[in-house]
Amino acid sequence: MTAILPGVGAAPDADRLEVGNSLVVQDWEALTFRVHRRAYRDEEIFAREREKIWGRTWLYLGHESEIPEPGDFKTRSLGGRPLIFVRDSHGTVQAYLNACPHRGTILCREPEGRAKNFQCFYHAWTFRNSGELAALPDKDAYPQDSAFVESLSLRRVPRLGIHEGFVFVAFTQEVPDLLDHLGAAADYMSMTASIGPEGMTTLPGIQKYSVKGNWKLAVENAMDGYHFAPTHNTFVGYLRETGFAVTDHDQHAHDLGNGHGLLVLTGHNGRIGMVWEPRFGDTEKERIVGKRAEMEARLGTERAAQVADASKILFVFPNLLLFDLEALTIRQLEPVGPGQTDVRAWQFVEIGEPDEVRALRLKTMASFVGPGGLATPDDIEAYEAVQRGIVATADVSAYAEFGDSDLDWSDMSRGMADDLEGPSGRSVDEGAMRSFWRHWSRRIGPVASVDAGNAEGTTA
Repeated sequence: MTAILPGVGAAPDADRLEVGNSLVVQDWEALTFRVHRRAYRDEEIFAREREKIWGRTWLYLGHESEIPEPGDFKTRSLGGRPLIFVRDSHGTVQAYLNACPHRGTILCREPEGRAKNFQCFYHAWTFRNSGELAALPDKDAYPQDSAFVESLSLRRVPRLGIHEGFVFVAFTQEVPDLLDHLGAAADYMSMTASIGPEGMTTLPGIQKYSVKGNWKLAVENAMDGYHFAPTHNTFVGYLRETGFAVTDHDQHAHDLGNGHGLLVLTGHNGRIGMVWEPRFGDTEKERIVGKRAEMEARLGTERAAQVADASKILFVFPNLLLFDLEALTIRQLEPVGPGQTDVRAWQFVEIGEPDEVRALRLKTMASFVGPGGLATPDDIEAYEAVQRGIVATADVSAYAEFGDSDLDWSDMSRGMADDLEGPSGRSVDEGAMRSFWRHWSRRIGPVASVDAGNAEGTTA
């Protein structure tokens, strides 16, 4: 069995193996695991997700390096709610609902900028970037008591927390502390944040694209090492031609709890500044030696090895993906509907690294995980194709001779026996996907039952 990693302890309580509704069916005697495809296409399920998940847990909003100076702001939506993400004039990171308290008009209509105040174009109500009402046209027509004025401040999100510069928000007070939510995932975020001796920062600009597929398919794809070689065979062939030996041996997947998952990959690619491969060139090979010595001096030999020696794909439930591969990409998921997902991505880099290294990093990123690289278009086509197939199997009455349970369920049974041994398994199995689905089903709770076939031994 896989060696225990930092932050991945012994197998957690047995409830990690329980499911919460009839859309997820597991049979421990047959060692099978299936998800009903209604979960990907149903408007009712999507509405339940908005309520039970996006409305009631921590969501990744952005990185504080996106708004480095007082007054810097970004606007974006989370769970369908428009937000203003801003560093106020006092230097404090804030997140407000992007809606004027007067009549609900979208207050800030620019995607980014720098502002001391936000003024509503409809009636010119004006608010400081720290949230207070700054100007009220014809204010004498309104009540004059201070309580009324205070009630007109911008609406802050109920909870905001920051870990290693990663900013999370929640739309209810009834969530655990952020570090409790992150659990073991927090340490892997810390590893990534510690790569640069002067820290890490996002680069200006954003990669944004829309996918015709359910958001959960993006999670599955990221946690699915099984697809790497067949789907990305062009990239695998390219690496082999450059002299890098690609392998799936000794690659691991980990259930980090709370729906979070991790793939640890040592044989899929090199790493800028940490693990050399021929396409990086001889100059980078020499630099890696010095970089490793710097990391060992700063972090210690063991910690430096944990940070540097393996690529990682980290999923933080429900909307953050951190691709710590050749280069570093932060990816955020925003479900728009059952069959559409918006994706935002930022490049995460070392502060103060040489220009030529930065150029190599971005070139390498673009070759694989960038939206025009050798991986991301493959992945998008794959999960859009899955979505099309999921829609096609929605009405199976014409194929009753095959049985509904065979046609409208997706199988994720690969390597299921390992789930009984603990939270870790092979990356080419589907354990990380199963841990996500178990957590998802518990968060969603019971739904109208579906025909689960003859799956005896089911836990639900």
